[in-house]
Amino acid sequence: MSTRIAVEQPAARTDMPALAAALVTVTLWGSAFVAIRAAGETLSPGALALGRLLVSIVVLGTAAYIWREPLPARGDLLRLAVFGVLWLGVYSFTLNAAERRVDAGTAAMIINTGPILIAVLAGVFLREGFPRWLFAGCAVAFAGVVLIGLAKSDSSRSGLGFALLIVAAAAYATAVVIQKSVLARVTPLQVTWLGCAAGTLACLPFAPQLLRELEDAGAAGTGWIVYLGLGPTALGFATHAYALRRMTAGRLASLSYLIPVVAIVFGWALLGETPPMLALAGGALCILGVYLARRR
Repeated sequence: MSTRIAVEQPAARTDMPALAAALVTVTLWGSAFVAIRAAGETLSPGALALGRLLVSIVVLGTAAYIWREPLPARGDLLRLAVFGVLWLGVYSFTLNAAERRVDAGTAAMIINTGPILIAVLAGVFLREGFPRWLFAGCAVAFAGVVLIGLAKSDSSRSGLGFALLIVAAAAYATAVVIQKSVLARVTPLQVTWLGCAAGTLACLPFAPQLLRELEDAGAAGTGWIVYLGLGPTALGFATHAYALRRMTAGRLASLSYLIPVVAIVFGWALLGETPPMLALAGGALCILGVYLARRR
């Protein structure tokens, strides 16, 4: 007579270094919304996108030179170019331009369809599947973003603004899936550095505009460009690449629903923008949704 012993499988552990890197990214990208709003008073969308990229490639290029990592294969270089142009070029420009035509609440609602698109694309092209908790959590978090959007929306509407936001969300989602496919073979530093380089080349037509506007931007405008280049772009994208290499694209994307919460906190602390109760309720839903999305 044989005795069957049931062995309990240990639960999968959370990758704490990857989670910490992802939270650094969330914090920096949340602060970027405040910085972009402040810098946008003196700098146009294209000039701002190019300015922050120029700062980032200097920092990342120096780091790449010090580490002397080999260049990726030709096929990966092409994918990295597409990733950089889509996210650091198309996304940055279209988002900056859209926020001049629609209110911040509407922009947040449309842009935050991005994590859902990422989860769908990753399920199809990266074979990550369609975990029920991930999609349930994204749905709850997106409901929170809608509440934040309603709290911050005004009567401004623009068909072009809506179109630009849809392009931005699609570019962001596609770029993340491409980036994930390359990170299996290329280090996070190389992915970030080469992606920023490709985005910079795409934004070079804005160079004359940047030079003209820097004269009027003053120390404050220049300071915001430097911060955006060093923090949200160089460090934020590097920590995002590190986290993306160690977790699925869908689970990492779900954490981006914390970005509106961080943006509210920074706006409250730095700009004195007291959030309405509806926005606070939306922030609580975002946090709950992220918790649900990360359940296994």
